[in-house]
Amino acid sequence: MDRALDKDRLVLVTGGGGFIGGHLVADLLAKGHSRVRAVDIKPYDEWYQVHPAADNRILDLRELAACEESAEDAARIYNLAADMGGMGFIENNKALCMISVLINTHMLMAAKAAGTERFFYASSACVYAADKQTDAHVTALKEEDAYPAMPEDGYGWEKLFSERMCRHFREDFGLTTRVARFHNVYGPHGTWDGGREKAPAAICRKIIQAKLSGRHEIEIWGDGEQSRSFMYIDDCLYGVERIMASEIEEPINLGSDQLVTINELVDIVEGIAGISLKRNYKLDAPQGVRGRNSDNTMIQTRLGWAPGITLEEGLAKTYAWIYDEMTAGGARSAAG
Repeated sequence: MDRALDKDRLVLVTGGGGFIGGHLVADLLAKGHSRVRAVDIKPYDEWYQVHPAADNRILDLRELAACEESAEDAARIYNLAADMGGMGFIENNKALCMISVLINTHMLMAAKAAGTERFFYASSACVYAADKQTDAHVTALKEEDAYPAMPEDGYGWEKLFSERMCRHFREDFGLTTRVARFHNVYGPHGTWDGGREKAPAAICRKIIQAKLSGRHEIEIWGDGEQSRSFMYIDDCLYGVERIMASEIEEPINLGSDQLVTINELVDIVEGIAGISLKRNYKLDAPQGVRGRNSDNTMIQTRLGWAPGITLEEGLAKTYAWIYDEMTAGGARSAAG
């Protein structure tokens, strides 16, 4: 096992202004790390969380020089930076998603040059072959199901290629790399409007809007029978730390195996809101694959743990946070 990192050594979180990155920076600081660097391309007023105790920098990590500046003196790097969003964004911005390959390529080069000891890459369940995800009653996806390759066009190809880059930097240059395939992470302090939000946040927003407006209807993309699993942010953070410290060299699933349809997701949020809505189905909207779920055999075998926070528990916290954001946002929530 990996020895514990001295808490006065530098830890870099790329995408530190994003949803997962902001939570990870907070978690590292809470655990006593005194040198945490957070880097993101967005201006500070667009960061989801800004932590004054961190070394916060605005840099474009598609550029090698920015990656070299970010990685300087970093003992560990958590590479979460990517141009991505929910299914609507992914399906309509394939080139932007693929350009993120520059980030991981340049970050690996910078990590090698800086003598970084461990490098974590946040991959995605979008790497999995599309022909294994055509049924809502999908067989949970094992790690080996990524090959023969047929990932999500654009975003999935970028993630799969970057996984291979991590592997070859480990094999050829001795850089210790760890890769986790995230399955739909959600929770507070995330995107809930604007087009990049994922299904849990989008459903929460729509139901809150219906409740506040008195218009008891909701638009659902597709027929609502497409299925997914969703992992709460606290499980994600714990899993990232366990995988980073492990000796697991191959990419590994990090996701809940609680499979639900989008209709069932709506049921849960309606229950939290105490409301029942008329459902209008937008059949021509982006839907992604028909079904996707995480097989957690490997993580249970290798770590003796798997994500276990229930969707009901996580959604209750997420709904409460989005409700507060929308009701406190005044003109912003009205515009939404």
